[in-house]
This record gives sequence, structure tokens and C-alpha cells, in this order.
Amino acid sequence: MSIKIRFLKFVFLFLIVSFQISSAQEKLKLTIEHAVEIGLQNSKTLHASSMKVKSSEAKVKEVFASRLPSIKLSASYRRLSEVDPFSITTPFGTFNISPSILDNYSSQVSIFQPLFTGFRLVGSNDAAEHTAKATAEDYNKDRSELVYNIKNSYWNLYKANEIKKVADENVDQIKAHLADARNLMNVGMLTQNDLLKLEVQLSDALYKQVDANNSVQLAMVALNNVMSISLDTEIEIASASTVSTKIFEDLNKLVASAYENRPEIKAADYRAKASEAGVTIAKSSWYPQISLFGNYYYSKPNQRILPTRNQFDGTWDAGVSLSMNIWDWLTTAHQTEQAEAALTQASDMLGALKDNVTLEVTQNYLNVNQAKQKIEISELAVKQAEENLRVTSEKFKSGLALTSDAIDAEVALLVAKWNHTNSVVDYELAKARLEKSIGQ
Repeated sequence: MSIKIRFLKFVFLFLIVSFQISSAQEKLKLTIEHAVEIGLQNSKTLHASSMKVKSSEAKVKEVFASRLPSIKLSASYRRLSEVDPFSITTPFGTFNISPSILDNYSSQVSIFQPLFTGFRLVGSNDAAEHTAKATAEDYNKDRSELVYNIKNSYWNLYKANEIKKVADENVDQIKAHLADARNLMNVGMLTQNDLLKLEVQLSDALYKQVDANNSVQLAMVALNNVMSISLDTEIEIASASTVSTKIFEDLNKLVASAYENRPEIKAADYRAKASEAGVTIAKSSWYPQISLFGNYYYSKPNQRILPTRNQFDGTWDAGVSLSMNIWDWLTTAHQTEQAEAALTQASDMLGALKDNVTLEVTQNYLNVNQAKQKIEISELAVKQAEENLRVTSEKFKSGLALTSDAIDAEVALLVAKWNHTNSVVDYELAKARLEKSIGQ
């Protein structure tokens, strides 16, 4: 019986330790760099985008292979129905000229090499290469957007944590004032109504504290989701905003940098070049198509050898073929017109994209500068609110300030700290948006 009890205790302790280990594993301390690394490794969307790149690279190899000699092997067997052999009757007797061979075997090896295709193969190769490069830039775009989304979620969680700290501090401050108010009421320096005002303020602060806790959980779930990890993973923020005023270049230089580095612009430029190659492909039908071919036949019977013999014989042929489209009811002209229209459309899309990028960079540049100014203003407001609360609290303890004055001072400090937290996180997000918009 004692052995069973010891065994059950061992199992119970093992389960407790396993649960603690599991809980410890679920808590993850993250810097923003580590969060980006995890998100890039786990993203299914990014993996799918990389598969598109792999597919387009394989397409380039496929198109290039069409420019090289191709060799094909074919073989067949046929059983023929019985027929009378072809024979000639002469005064000297009947002679079989072509015997009836019922089992026919044939094999053929063919080689084909295009010599001139009106630049169609060259155009196809260029189009495939430019499309592959555009797909690679699409991958870079998806990666850039994922990095930004991770940073955005990370700083939102940081913001939620900071607001929760402010809410917790506000609750503690009100509780301290409430304790002072009870002491003042006990000595007759405060009325019951003043005490009720503080209790109402405490209830409101507790209500905001619940919202702050929920905001932390929601922000944490959002970060876990964008990193593609378990949604119930507990995240501990390890990075903090240093409020470093990063100096960006002149706006015109930032726009030029965006034109040079943005993957969307690179992809659109490559697609425009692919459309140019598409025009070359469409025009190829105006030119003659010249190719070199050769065949080797090994058959039983071989139809080129007369009289027919019931044995395997080898023969070959080789030559040059030329074909040219004389009249196709202007099909080639219409195809060329379509390709040229597609080229114009791609060029227009590139121009429109550059206009949108210019606007985006300009807006983000202005937002960064605005966020810097808000940080400076909010820091000053926090210092003023803290000093105001300190003075008001001292007066309240001495019975020289009203309850409403203490409440106003606490609310003012709460709002000032919230504004400062928002301005700090808004600056980090604005900086991340600007860096993304210039292709960094």
C-alpha cells in the first residue's frame, strides 16, 4: 500500500514539474529583432512567396532549354493482318516481290535544333528572366511588409504595457489619496461627499485598469499571430523605445532612395522590361523560322529498303527546314498591337507607382517630424503634471486643497503620461513606416 502511495506522489510531483516547465516554455522574452527573426522563419505567406520565386527561376531554365538541341526517342510494335504477298507471274513461274511480314518493329531517334526563330526564343528568355526578377522583388516586398507588421504589433504591445503601468500607478495613487482622505475625515477636515468623490474616481480608475489589462492581452495575441506562434504564448517585451531622434536625409534624397530601393518599383520596372520582350515575341512571326533536324531509323522491316526484308535495318536522314507565315489575316499585327499596349500599360503603372511612393514618403517624413515634436511637448507636460500633483498632494494632506483639486491633478498626470506613451510609440511606428517606404 505504501509503495502505491509513493508512486502516486511521484506521479503527482512529475505532473506539477511538467506543468511548470511547460508554463515556463510558453513565456517568451523578446527583443524587436528577435521577434522579426521568428516571424520571418514561421511565416507561411513568406514561404509561399519564396515558392513563387523558385517556380519563376525554374521557368527561366525551362525557356533557356528550348534554345538547345532536343533529342527524342520513339519505338513501336504493330501486328498486321494476313494478306497475300505481292507476286509477279511470268512464263518462268510466279515470283514473290514483297513478302507479307506480319510483325513490324520500328524505332527512331530524332534531333532538332532551332537556328533562327525571328528572335522569339531570345525574347522568351528575356521575358522569363525579367519576370523571375520581378517575382523576387515581390518576395522582398512581402518580407518588408511582414517586418513592418511585426514591428507595428511589437510596439503596440509595448504601448499597451506602458499604458497598463500608468493605469496601475493611477490606481495606487488614488488609493493613497483615499487613505489620506479617510484620515482627514476622521479628524473632521473632510466631508463624506469628498470621500465619495475619491471612491468614484477609484472605481473609474479600476475600470480603466481592466481595459488596460485586456488591451495587453489583445496586443499580445496580435503579435503572436503575426509571428505565427501559439496565440497563448506569453510575451515579455525586452526592447524599449530610446526616443532616439534618428536623423533622416533631405526629403528629395529620401524619395530618390525609395525609387532605387523599393521592391515594388523594381518589380514594376522588371515587368515593363518583360513587356518589351513580349513585343519582340509577338513580332517574331514576321520572320522565317529556320531549324536543323536529323533522324535515325532502326526498323524491321525498314520501309526504305526494297525489297522488304524481315530483319532490322538502319537508315538516316538530315536537313534544314524553313517555314514562314505568308498570310494569317493580320494575326501577327494584332498580337503585336496587344503586346505594345501591354508595354504602355506597364510603363504607366510604373509611373503611377512612383507618384504614390513620392506621396507616401512625403507623408511619412512629415509624420516623423511631427512625432518628434509631440515627444518633446509630452515630456514637458509630464514634468509639469508630476510637479502639480506633488504640490496638490501636499496641500491636500494639510487640508489646504479640495478633493476636486487632487482629482484634477491625478487625471492631468494620467492624461499626460498616456499622451507621452502614445507619442513615443507613434514616433517608433512613424519611423518604421518611413524606413519601409524608402526601402530600408
